[in-house]
Amino acid sequence: MAFMDWAVEVAAAHPELKGAFINADGEWLDILLADGVIAAIGPDAAAQAPDDAVRHDADGLVALPGLVDIHTHLREPGGESAETVFTGTRAAAVGGYTSVFAMANTNPVQDNAGVVEQVLRLGREAGWVDVHPVGAVSAGLEGRHLSEMSAMAHSAARVRVFSDDGKCVSDPVLMRRALEYVKGFGGVIAQHSQDPALTDGSQMNESRLSGELGLAGWPAVAEEAVIARDILLAKHVGSRLHVCHLSTAGSVDLIRWGKRMGVAVTAEATPHHLLLTEDLASTYNPLYKVNPPLRSAEDVAAVREGLADGTIDCVGTDHAPHPLEAKDCEWQAGAFGMTGLETALPILISTMVETGRMTWADLARVMSAAPAAIGRVEGQGQHIRAGSRANITLVDPAERRTVDPQQQWTRSTNCPYTGMELPGRVRYTILAGAITVDDAAPVAKEDR
Repeated sequence: MAFMDWAVEVAAAHPELKGAFINADGEWLDILLADGVIAAIGPDAAAQAPDDAVRHDADGLVALPGLVDIHTHLREPGGESAETVFTGTRAAAVGGYTSVFAMANTNPVQDNAGVVEQVLRLGREAGWVDVHPVGAVSAGLEGRHLSEMSAMAHSAARVRVFSDDGKCVSDPVLMRRALEYVKGFGGVIAQHSQDPALTDGSQMNESRLSGELGLAGWPAVAEEAVIARDILLAKHVGSRLHVCHLSTAGSVDLIRWGKRMGVAVTAEATPHHLLLTEDLASTYNPLYKVNPPLRSAEDVAAVREGLADGTIDCVGTDHAPHPLEAKDCEWQAGAFGMTGLETALPILISTMVETGRMTWADLARVMSAAPAAIGRVEGQGQHIRAGSRANITLVDPAERRTVDPQQQWTRSTNCPYTGMELPGRVRYTILAGAITVDDAAPVAKEDR
């Protein structure tokens, strides 16, 4: 069967996708794209296509709404040796993303209107995906007083997600003030849940293994205590809380508890916390060093269950590129973080779809609709239907590839999945009707 006859607008042409599988309905349909939107779906799509339509055979592919990453580190400004907005968003497009939220821990910090507007401009100039800058909660990420939140919210960047990610807003008074402040413009605080006093010097998950390896342990309670506190603060204030990269079974239970109380709390899981376990620390290879750390097999199972049953709302990559020297060293000296934009979808297919835990429609929800809703962005996370903005990802679920970081499009190579065979490959990514990835290769802006 064909995917869809898909007519996407490329310059003056109307692209047409033939025979794509629409995940929500379980049908093989044609899709016509024109003027940046989905013009028609189904039997009428081919009939409505103009003579100059560019037809793409999507036979065997699965159509998903363009993926949205609520948690990406693009490093620019200040960290260009690891990643730039251009290289990071190019990698995002290859991974099937049409929108990413760029975290605030840049240099200078994204704590004022000038910096977030700079990141917005760089994203638009690159043209690979929609870039939504995340504003810092505290000035300079120092955790002392609030950043210029209102100025960022009312800037051209229209910031709605605020986070000190990489650092926890550990002061409960400051956290309360932040939650109160964002209510005025519909914002959300995305918390990096980590009690700094309980993790000082920590290197990996606290367990029997950490003792055997002689690496300082990172207790689950350091994450869980902050989540519990923040849920109560969000309940008290009546504001929105988003929990970044939760990693423990206890954290999943706490999110369930918060939702049962009616608290406006959402949570994300990362691909690496759905797949990898603390056992990899036995290699002493800092490629596997990440914050929060890789946890036990029991924690991984609980996170998978939480994502499958809707407790965990979405998937965020926490794509964290580093220059070579930050990882080519001993474990204790290594930086925390892993790349993930180009491997996220294959990992979700492997851990959740192929195992029967989730359907393709579920995948579209946690990787597109939910993160778009949390971030309050328009034109992303929409169902594939006539009239919607033409943000579409077409993936071949049958193709399996061995991960090679040297073949990826991110600037950095700190990929923990090297040598793993993963299912699924993005064949096309379409942003507002323009093909950014064609036959699995990125298409330069000037060539679209």
